[in-house]
Amino acid sequence: MLVLSRAAYDEILTHAEAGGAAEVCGVLAGERTDDGTARVDAVHRAENVADHPRTRYRIDPEEQLAIIERIEDAGREVVGFYHSHPEGPPVPSRTDAERAAWPGYSYAICVPGDRPYLGSWRWTGEQFDREAVALRPE
Repeated sequence: MLVLSRAAYDEILTHAEAGGAAEVCGVLAGERTDDGTARVDAVHRAENVADHPRTRYRIDPEEQLAIIERIEDAGREVVGFYHSHPEGPPVPSRTDAERAAWPGYSYAICVPGDRPYLGSWRWTGEQFDREAVALRPE
C-alpha cells in the first residue's frame, strides 16, 4: 500500500498539471513500515530529461543521486517514484516496465485534468503489481 500525506498528494497533482503535455517525474520520500506499507510525507520534483518527454520520463542519474542524498540527510528513505501520463492511460506502459529498476518500490502514476487520478504499482523486478493508494489524515 502507498499512503500519502495530503501535501504530498497535492504536490504530485500540482506538478503533473504544471507539466502540460510533457510527463513530469520525481522521487517519493518517507518510510516503509514493517508490513511493507510505503508512507510518503515528501515529494521531490526532478527534471524530465527523456528524449521524448511527451511519452517518456527519465531522471538524470546525477540529479537522482542528489535527491536521494537530500532525502537520506533529512532522515527519510526513498519509497518510490512518480511520473505523469498527461494523455493517459492511468497504468504503467511497456516503456515504464522496461525502465523500472527498483524492485519492491512504488511507482505512482498521475493523470492530471478535471478528474485527476493517482494510482500506484510495486515493481517486482519482472512486472508491476497494483497497490492500494490512501491519503493519510493530517
